[in-house]
Amino acid sequence: MPPRRPPLGAVAAGHPATAEAAVEALRAGGNAFDAAIAAHLAACVAEPVLASLGGGGYLLAAPARRPPVLYDFFVHTPRRRRPAHEVDFHPIVADFGTTTQEFHIGLGAAATPGTVAGLFAIHRDLARLPLARLAEPALALARRGVRLNAFQAYVFDIVGVIYLATPGARAVFAHPRAQPPRLPRRGELLRMPALADTLEALVREGEGLFYRGEIARRIAALSAEAGGHLQAEDLAAYRVVRRTPLTLAYRDARLHTNPPPSCGGALVAGALAHLARTPPAPFGSRAEALRLQAALAAADARRRRHGADAEALLADALAAPQARRGTTHVSIADAEGNLAALTVTNGEGCGHVVPGTGIMLNNMLGEEDLNPGGFHRWPTDRRMGSMMAPSLLARDGTVVAFGSGGSNRIRSALLQFAVNLVDHRMSLAAAVDAPRMHCEGGRIDLEAGYDPEAVAALEGAGALRLWAERNLFFGGVHAVLCDRGRLAAHGDPRRGGVGRIVRARRRR
Repeated sequence: MPPRRPPLGAVAAGHPATAEAAVEALRAGGNAFDAAIAAHLAACVAEPVLASLGGGGYLLAAPARRPPVLYDFFVHTPRRRRPAHEVDFHPIVADFGTTTQEFHIGLGAAATPGTVAGLFAIHRDLARLPLARLAEPALALARRGVRLNAFQAYVFDIVGVIYLATPGARAVFAHPRAQPPRLPRRGELLRMPALADTLEALVREGEGLFYRGEIARRIAALSAEAGGHLQAEDLAAYRVVRRTPLTLAYRDARLHTNPPPSCGGALVAGALAHLARTPPAPFGSRAEALRLQAALAAADARRRRHGADAEALLADALAAPQARRGTTHVSIADAEGNLAALTVTNGEGCGHVVPGTGIMLNNMLGEEDLNPGGFHRWPTDRRMGSMMAPSLLARDGTVVAFGSGGSNRIRSALLQFAVNLVDHRMSLAAAVDAPRMHCEGGRIDLEAGYDPEAVAALEGAGALRLWAERNLFFGGVHAVLCDRGRLAAHGDPRRGGVGRIVRARRRR
């Protein structure tokens, strides 16, 4: 048997088609950042509730032998606030099975998208393959169609009312022959030919088409007619921001994560500072469950005290003594030592599609955790914060790229993954798959797998809700590991995740 070829890279993502797009980029000679771009474009088709050209996100890029940099292409608030009585803005309820959550949609919930600008900036700075090559998998998926897997069908069930909310949304997402209109079900095809046309036009004409050209004009016209805040000047003024990551030590490891103005990294940093004060106990034990619950509860208290003020959150967190949203994540490592942690979101989508483009706009102005002062009070012309926190964890020559979707549960998922690696010395897969806890508003949500004594102790610490099975409510950590040339990848089964080790195809 011939020897195995050395790996080209490792990929962890939320859908097989998303991962395959990254694999193709690596096999074509691309690096981790080429693969991240290809994966994101594919996710707009394969994971349409979780990724969209109408949303935003972050890339934590660690080029080989260079300092990491955070690309902030999250959404931006409009420059003018329309009078509330003119705004299309209303609540809907999503059902997770064990719990429900209220979201707000309508064009009045849409902020200025950053995804297109972000992908072009990353491509200019870090990628090596032509953008047309990186878009090929997404174009093929959009034209041929993607069969919904169990997880994507479940997501459609949760937020289906949004994707059937308007004639434009139904034209893109509804099953073409179903009456009354419904979304595709598991095993059925979703085709997005209008999005394919849009992708081809963007590759050909550049990002100006979205921010100053025909797509910008369509967004502004739709917003003016149907109760939105966005205007042409909002799109024309959008810029990607490159930031220095927030870096902190935790025991013998170093964490790089999303800095302010986003809140997710600050909350994770604060919880790690809290945990560093005490030694770890065995995983799942009573002592460890209470230690973790105290750190998560303290993070929730800081969030409630400081709201979306990430700088205040960080100052509060690091002053301590030291010893569910529609989000998806991709982690990629390549053989050259580049790492990419990419987290993107469209919120849940606002229910409106930009005419003729196949692009669902975001609903970030309707996200409760991003509007702690109340809706319609957001500051104008400001980069919004987020709970998203793509991260890198370095220890003893090993580097892990990771991140998660899951709205305000992101901080809990990332914290526990990092603690599982550092304190409990788990493998990559075990750290992802281990049962999780989330604390918010005096309530504790707990997945099965903790010792009975731990469960009993947590019942005395707050209102406890037990989950019998793993659930996307607790986020979806997708991670890759690079250890002196050894690569590993694991996708979170809670969110349909897949992990791939990429090798060159053998010639016949």
